[in-house]
Amino acid sequence: MNATQRRALAAILSAGFVAGTLEIGAAALIYRVSPVIVLHAIAAGVLGPQASFYGGAPTATLGLVLQWAMSLLIAAIYVLAARRLSWLLQRWKLWGPLYGVVIFVVMNYAVVPLSRAGQGMPHFGLAELVENLLAMLLFGTIVAFFTQRLTRPATR
Repeated sequence: MNATQRRALAAILSAGFVAGTLEIGAAALIYRVSPVIVLHAIAAGVLGPQASFYGGAPTATLGLVLQWAMSLLIAAIYVLAARRLSWLLQRWKLWGPLYGVVIFVVMNYAVVPLSRAGQGMPHFGLAELVENLLAMLLFGTIVAFFTQRLTRPATR
């Protein structure tokens, strides 16, 4: 693995794990529930609500693994795009939050409705919409920050 690939991997891992973990906390605050409940809700996308919420620690662990896997994938998409589109690095404070909006739309109007969570299309109240959108703006900003910070060649 060359230096450029190592920097890209570092950006993906840092952005994915930090943003993904903070998103769990944000969801817990938004919905006023324990982070464990958030993890069960994430696992419900694969197992369905009945199996997930009554599955105990193993399904919460599955939710954490799924959250981090999705976060790493989302970070990898941005990092790989930024390797080809330098403006994503140069104006990361603009493109990161906009990427967060894209994440919000894709997750809420494609991924979740197609999952086994059983919710169909989302129905947000205004406050809940704003809170969730702000969480995704933060997520996208974190991804863009780590991408621009860690993919640059080291200066001497």
